[in-house]
Amino acid sequence: MGSIKKLVFLILIAGSLSFCASKQTYQINFPQEIAAVYFQKVNNGEGQVASRTDFYIEFERPLAKGIVLDKVYFQNQIGVVEIERDNTFVAHFYKDSTVHDLVLHSDPTKEYGNKAPIITEFRFDLQPTEAVLEYRKREKTFFYKILSIKERPMILNPSGIKPKK
Repeated sequence: MGSIKKLVFLILIAGSLSFCASKQTYQINFPQEIAAVYFQKVNNGEGQVASRTDFYIEFERPLAKGIVLDKVYFQNQIGVVEIERDNTFVAHFYKDSTVHDLVLHSDPTKEYGNKAPIITEFRFDLQPTEAVLEYRKREKTFFYKILSIKERPMILNPSGIKPKK
């Protein structure tokens, strides 16, 4: 009887520990003061639809040593954070411009060659104006959830070159 109690106790402990590891916890405060967070759609001049979205994070002061910004999870996409200036960081999110044609026919053999859609589950459940910033501090990874991100007006043709007609 004693061994059954021990076995049940071990199973309960193992189960509770495995559920703790699967949840992402967000940091309540970022270790440095953030001045502004916004995103801006960019049109390369090839159409009316934005070809990419730039996500900006501006700090009051340059980022402290020991803090490294890795990724931004925003609108079901993942972007790598790059430094733009001493206190400004940017992540670029590109639209998929490939068009996949589907052949729909009453004869299923004519539909051979259609590719099945790739469905990936996003790591975080976010609203369109929310993002998660993944950063490292002293080689430990943290996640900071950013709320109420503002959208700035779209940039049209940022290269300054007029599109050919």
